[in-house]
Amino acid sequence: MTSALAMPGLFDTTPLEPGGPPADDSRRVPAARGRSATRGAGPRGAAPPAPPAPPPSRTVVQLLGAARDELRAAQAEGDPAERFRSAHLGALRAAAAVLALRARSRRSSRPTDAWTLLASVAPEYGEWAAFFAAHSATRSAVEAGVRGRVSQRDADDMVRQADLFLALVTRTVAGRGRSS
Repeated sequence: MTSALAMPGLFDTTPLEPGGPPADDSRRVPAARGRSATRGAGPRGAAPPAPPAPPPSRTVVQLLGAARDELRAAQAEGDPAERFRSAHLGALRAAAAVLALRARSRRSSRPTDAWTLLASVAPEYGEWAAFFAAHSATRSAVEAGVRGRVSQRDADDMVRQADLFLALVTRTVAGRGRSS
């Protein structure tokens, strides 16, 4: 799986050169030669292509950007406890993006953590939610000042898993995670 930090698309802010091709022209469909790209261009009986999904909201994109920034900070951090904390927080922000995209507001008498909500709103992320929920106490301990609970390997594993999770969420939000 590709690193979320290396994926073009939602985070690609490279300016276009005048007269140059678009930054991501992989989604462009060229018109058939000699035919209009509008109605009647396809073979007879073929259904017209589905309209593209609307772009994600600004909030979702901002949350993914914050997740990406947190993951970059984790990758640059030397202290294992801080690396672990930043990577877990980046994953939490990616989960928040999914929740912002899919969650419906509902009143609940008791508070629910983001990982439980993620598993209920987006069941395909259930295993990810369980993984990150199992490490929430460690992140809380690090935030409280406990440093001895996180080894270099623990931090590296968290950074790697958070990167994979962010890449998956980014592809899903961009509409590339859907199966045909």
